[in-house]
Amino acid sequence: MAYSRFSRFSRGSGARVIPQPGATTATSAQSQVEALARQLADQIIRERDSAKQRARLGRIFTNFDATDDILPNNIETVTRGLFTGNTGSLVTMFTSSLLTATQKTYYQELFSTGDPAETSTANSELSIAYGHIAGSGSIDLTGNLNNDTPTRAIYKQYAQTLLAPNDKRFTINGIDTDHIYVLNFNRAKFREKVDPGNFELTLAYLSASRPDATIDPNGSGYSEAPGLENHTGSAVMVDNLGGIHGNDYVQIVDDSSFTSPTEGEGGKIFNLISGSIDGGTDIFQSDNPVYYGLLYPQHGVAILNADKLDTQLDFGTITSSQVQGENAMKLFTALSGSDMISPADVNGGIQARSSEQVKSTYYFVRVRNAEYNYSNNPSFVTGSLGELAYATMINDPQVYVTTVGLYNERKELLATAKLSQALLKNYTREALVKVKLDF
Repeated sequence: MAYSRFSRFSRGSGARVIPQPGATTATSAQSQVEALARQLADQIIRERDSAKQRARLGRIFTNFDATDDILPNNIETVTRGLFTGNTGSLVTMFTSSLLTATQKTYYQELFSTGDPAETSTANSELSIAYGHIAGSGSIDLTGNLNNDTPTRAIYKQYAQTLLAPNDKRFTINGIDTDHIYVLNFNRAKFREKVDPGNFELTLAYLSASRPDATIDPNGSGYSEAPGLENHTGSAVMVDNLGGIHGNDYVQIVDDSSFTSPTEGEGGKIFNLISGSIDGGTDIFQSDNPVYYGLLYPQHGVAILNADKLDTQLDFGTITSSQVQGENAMKLFTALSGSDMISPADVNGGIQARSSEQVKSTYYFVRVRNAEYNYSNNPSFVTGSLGELAYATMINDPQVYVTTVGLYNERKELLATAKLSQALLKNYTREALVKVKLDF
């Protein structure tokens, strides 16, 4: 039992103050606690440093420091060529003979490299179609009533996808259009969206009104019966004799270079107008361009006004009822034939790129000089006691890093990163490997 080390007498009364048993000064107790705490802390630090040193010699994983080693949520815009092989140009294109007769009344699928029926290297790039709000220009092959023809189904499908619920017709430059041509790009190719500003169509002038074609041009869209078979989609050809404007072709781009998009049910919407992206965006008659259609980049869809293609490129779109016009093939002919009649400095066909915002997380893997100099590969040791196979490795190990593995807290492998070449590691070398994960 402790007592205080002093006693004193009070003046005047002569009374002596006697400390009570068990009374300990606060200062002494605090000092003892602090000493014990320092001793325990020093022991913990020594044990931790010792364990850390041992672990560095045989370490097989290192925990990331969330502050210093991980850089999350980095967003960057990545553009790629829209077509196979990261190519931004589709000049040579093929239709598929594998489509059934019924499928061809709805759409044509375009391939690069060749017809998929003839080569396994053919790659699907986009589909093209023709749609009419009343179902004209096609025949109902299924026996349905109410003129529910393929062209009507196409128009309604894209109207429901791209227009507001109360909007039934596509409106181009303030004018409603009853029939359209459609380019629908492969979803896997355009990823997040078709890149505005990097989109161009080159269309050849067609032969619907050539003097040697047996056509009756009376009525809307050359819809009369006499000679009709001469300007269906499979019969119309590229006309290199010069179009009504003195050119054999036109180029069409989106107007993102000089105007902001409108917002609709289908996301951002750009106009498709006369112009070119060869050597930089150039809008023909920028103060009064020709409006050809609409681009819905987030859907990968381009809508072209059939009336405008008739007047500007002589498509001669067939709009008779219960007549199989094969109009989609006219768009294919105009696209695929444009490179043959355009000048050498003009790219024909389709020029397009995809655009995508990629969210990335960077992991900085720091390999210090004393770490990861040995391997747990069975070939590294020999014998039942696990001795090093090569004595020279005892004090001077030479190993090569080829792969970084990322694990979760349960030590489950989530991802691996391969180095471009094996990285030499020993006691005199350190490394910093940056691993990027895209989401």
